[in-house]
Amino acid sequence: MNTLLELRAVRAAHEGVTVLHGVDLAVAAGQVVALLGPNGAGKTTTLRVAAGIHPALSGQLLLGGRDMTGANPRDLARAGICLIPEGRGVFPNLSVRDNLLMMTFTGRGREEIEETAFARFPVLAQRAGQAAGTLSGGEQQMLALARGLATDPAALLLDELSMGLAPLVVSRLYEQVVEIARQGVAVLVVEQFAAAVLGIADHAAVLVRGRVRRQGSPDDGLRDELSALYLGSPA
Repeated sequence: MNTLLELRAVRAAHEGVTVLHGVDLAVAAGQVVALLGPNGAGKTTTLRVAAGIHPALSGQLLLGGRDMTGANPRDLARAGICLIPEGRGVFPNLSVRDNLLMMTFTGRGREEIEETAFARFPVLAQRAGQAAGTLSGGEQQMLALARGLATDPAALLLDELSMGLAPLVVSRLYEQVVEIARQGVAVLVVEQFAAAVLGIADHAAVLVRGRVRRQGSPDDGLRDELSALYLGSPA
């Protein structure tokens, strides 16, 4: 397995309270890994550590085998890590086209960015002149994905992609996530609702109170264990 993104024994804290207790996680190029767990498990913190936004107390962050521990978010972004945070992160007062235009800082031209975005998400072409804040939740998530993909990431980190969206919309978005992975991108998806992502994930890890309690193939009995892992794990 060509591991692209890896966390080794990562510990992290919020305001002096340790929230990650030695997390080990690996994502290969072309793989979709689901990070599951109840509220407060540390899932978002794990993504933020991987993106360099939250410091680790100890442990390592590796990208393509290179130790990037302690690197700042800008350097990690340049190295190929793209985080799409919970809440989508589009500019609501700007049009779809202007949201995409802002991604030309990556060095790619406007036409190339728009062509790629509109080919992947045709509805965005229909909404090109529309303010992003007036799009549906699913369309805003498509725009956030399109903006992120404009950076040509090696590793894509998605936080609660399904939040507030209808199941059919979520299914369509995850179909796109699978296509993104097939292009060789390592995809790490945080989800509270396992059913939204297990159908497309190659590998899954369950985080409970800052520790990985179980990981493996989604079909390897993990689905049946989720309730017990979420509700019955000791501190």
